[in-house]
Amino acid sequence: MDFRSEPEFRNHITTITVASEEGRPFLDSRAYARLAELLRQAAEDDEVRVVMLRGLAGCFCLGGDFGEFLDSSRHGDLIAAVTDMFRRLANFPKPIIGCVDGDAVGVGCTILFHCDLVVASPKSTFRVPFVDFGLVPDAATSILAPERMGYGAAFRFFCLGETLDAERAQALGVVHMNSGDEDAEIVALRTARTLAKKPPRALVLTKGLLRGDTRLLCERIDREISLFHGALQEESTIRRLSRLARMAA
Repeated sequence: MDFRSEPEFRNHITTITVASEEGRPFLDSRAYARLAELLRQAAEDDEVRVVMLRGLAGCFCLGGDFGEFLDSSRHGDLIAAVTDMFRRLANFPKPIIGCVDGDAVGVGCTILFHCDLVVASPKSTFRVPFVDFGLVPDAATSILAPERMGYGAAFRFFCLGETLDAERAQALGVVHMNSGDEDAEIVALRTARTLAKKPPRALVLTKGLLRGDTRLLCERIDREISLFHGALQEESTIRRLSRLARMAA
């Protein structure tokens, strides 16, 4: 699948690809800002009834850009863009479907906790190695993950850094639908079309009732990002990230 920076809109469904502007499976400040703006537009457009988030072919998202983590001069733009994007996800009024085909790592995984449904192919994997990097969780997953997975499973997932395959992720509630022998995007789009045919106001109201008050999520997002930013100033964290960046080069 070729990367398309502009979202696709069809049958009241907006499909957004989670990737950098260069078509890499990482998110930097420009990618966060782009995602936040696309979510704002989708929330305000009455023609949009469902949003689908997908990754590149064979990979959902491998997380944040280490280059920005290591460059303190870029932290201001990064923190602002990340905060805006996470807050828009937390408050998004319409159904969001995550479509995963491959690896979902770090923020590429925590984004999925804000999706109302997550469809994954059997080959998909899920990992959040924040603690290994000297960092903390993001996207209010310190609330959402224990609620969805249970405290013990969430602790293992974040603190031990366990990798979940699609079957285990579904058992723990990170994934809601396994695409099986079908293409994950086909299954996700079919589900999105079913939702898009529902009365839109009833759908929005029902999601709002199920989600409840999102103010606590937004407060936790701000707290997590503050701790994340603080960790990026620590020498031990910088050394870990520098070593990982060299390995990835």
